[in-house]
Amino acid sequence: MSGAVWAADPRAATAIRAVSARHGVDYLDDGAVSALLAGRRRALDAQRRHPSAWLGILALTAGLLLPIVASSVRTMSEQRLIAALAASGSLIVVGAALVVYAYTRWKRALQHPTLAGYRETLGIARAHGIPLTHIPSWLEGKSSPAGGKGAAPVPSYPPVEPSDRADQVRQADGVAPATPTPTPVAIPPKPAAVSEYEWRVNEGGWHNEAGFLLLLLGGCGAAYAMTSSEPGGYGALVLVPMALYVWLVGRRQGREKERLREEALAYVRAIADAQAAGAQVPELSFELRKLVDEA
Repeated sequence: MSGAVWAADPRAATAIRAVSARHGVDYLDDGAVSALLAGRRRALDAQRRHPSAWLGILALTAGLLLPIVASSVRTMSEQRLIAALAASGSLIVVGAALVVYAYTRWKRALQHPTLAGYRETLGIARAHGIPLTHIPSWLEGKSSPAGGKGAAPVPSYPPVEPSDRADQVRQADGVAPATPTPTPVAIPPKPAAVSEYEWRVNEGGWHNEAGFLLLLLGGCGAAYAMTSSEPGGYGALVLVPMALYVWLVGRRQGREKERLREEALAYVRAIADAQAAGAQVPELSFELRKLVDEA
């Protein structure tokens, strides 16, 4: 979409310039927007090819296939079969953690503030009746144009009545066309901590379960080694410090998310105050709307 088309509608251009001021990108400048989209798409492609993604898939595949292969070996003893199952469980846990980590990195790149601002301008244009000829699938986190809603859809705003239509309605009611001179109300800028909260609010949630599973596997391996003649089971004890590390990471992440949550709450309150004062504030993201409902 050309910036000249957006600029042709004064009200849409005013709203888009406000978004540009918040994000530090002139979304009416075609050159700046093209450079932004090209750079962010490269960043998304890099996250999709991140080693954690294919390592996680490889570990999951190996963890799921290992029990099948082990059970098909007739000469394998019961003790070795149990060890193979324990190794399979560890691979599945590690693989799942890597896949979640890779997805989180990709989604964080997709929700970069400048990309979020561009999606906001698309929503504003649509609300003002400016047709959008094409929205790239990758911009909304879709695998294909028919890939559903996507991980980061273009926000929806209430339709804005065209100014000429509004004047016609006033004339039909015997009221002269209005020439509003609204007093500009400053919209609080979104702090970096709030954007980080939106990225990270869905992170975690698996550390306690993963830590407990690792600890359980380590204890089972050690118990098996103590009650059998297979000292190799003691090797499972390496999972115990891994469990402690996972718990520590989860605890640190929880403290950081709580700090970011307070920053996000303060921003939401400031936006609400600005709206009450008459400012046309941007639509809150899904994460911030959910925060308001929970608060």
